[in-house]
Amino acid sequence: MGNAQATPPPSSSSRLVMASRAFSKQELDGLRALFASLAEQSQVGGGRAISRPVFLEYFGICGALGGRLFQLVARESGGDEGVTLEDMIVSKATYERGTRDEVDEFIYQLCDVTGDDVLERSDLESILASIRETIFAENKEAGEGSNKRTFEAFINSAVFSKDAEGAARKSMLLSDFRSWCVLIPSLRKFLGSLLMPPDSGRPGFQVPVLHYPENISSDLLLLNKEYAWHIGGGFSQQEVQEWKLLYHSSLHGQSFNTFLGNVTNGDAQTVIVVKDTEGFVYGGYASQPWERHSDFYGDMKTFLFKLYPQASIFRPTGVNKNLQWCAVNFSSDTIPNGIGFGGQPHHFGFFLSANFDQGHSFTCSTFTSPALSKTNRFRPEVIECWGIQMRGALDENTEPVKGTVLERYKEDRNMLKLVGLANSSD
Repeated sequence: MGNAQATPPPSSSSRLVMASRAFSKQELDGLRALFASLAEQSQVGGGRAISRPVFLEYFGICGALGGRLFQLVARESGGDEGVTLEDMIVSKATYERGTRDEVDEFIYQLCDVTGDDVLERSDLESILASIRETIFAENKEAGEGSNKRTFEAFINSAVFSKDAEGAARKSMLLSDFRSWCVLIPSLRKFLGSLLMPPDSGRPGFQVPVLHYPENISSDLLLLNKEYAWHIGGGFSQQEVQEWKLLYHSSLHGQSFNTFLGNVTNGDAQTVIVVKDTEGFVYGGYASQPWERHSDFYGDMKTFLFKLYPQASIFRPTGVNKNLQWCAVNFSSDTIPNGIGFGGQPHHFGFFLSANFDQGHSFTCSTFTSPALSKTNRFRPEVIECWGIQMRGALDENTEPVKGTVLERYKEDRNMLKLVGLANSSD
């Protein structure tokens, strides 16, 4: 694979010889050193293998998923003593350096926690329970009911199209599984990085930190850490981890002007989440600031998402550039006032009217997304917006009024420009 290759020991199997070619000499030396350390801690087989308890403790994967990972890695040698050096090299070569088909097949087998060659709903429930225990164990903000409801939404987006012989329920084909991973990219990132060193910032393990005022209860928030983990899977930046609540309709009132004032003083990247009167929860990620335009704008980082009763992410397809919409104080019927994503004017993928009292969502080729709401027309019950900030960028001691007079004047001018009042020529 273009790396300097190390020569494996003469006793290596042909499979090990092939697998070793996926790594540089330095990488192989690192794997050998890691193996030697873990095997020494295991105290089994005279240092020839890593025991299950040591393996699971080092990689930190809880529940049924951890056991299945150990089983798959140890299968090269039969797993009688544990994970051998050959097991480690061959598994990592397939899982981390293999072709897309090889990697997908490994992850597909990994999710079959019972090892019966049938991937059904109970397997996915076990996988998500392991994820919850592995990366959300410290999350005390969401109660058990909220947590369970969140993960049920992930499973609800899965398709089981295979009639499995002898199985009471339908199961997943590999193609079904791949489609599910596209809708839940955080899941794919997590499942694809389990054998990476735990201190390496493994993809899919990062959970955004949610900052919100002390005078608002977490019970009032639509967004919890599990949903933020899901939405964050659609980002290309690994370092984006801190989200600040900029607007909440229960806190600030259901006001479009207040919303615009809050978000224009916030970060450029925002996540808008809506719960409608039918109980559906969904929204969009805007990679560009909300600014007054008479047409679509934005870039290909923007996407739509569902959170409940199904959880899915819908990325741009490139079929058009109708990504973000922000129209304020226009009098033309062809330019609907409000904010939206995708589709066409009056037929958006997701749209909130300027009165914040109604919206619509239609099937949208911009994101290949279905209607996000139960019916195309909806009434919002709760609206919230989060600003995405780089880790460490938040100042906990931020004053309500900040900056010099000129800086504050500039902010006021930007707000006036947004609503179309700064200059008569705007």
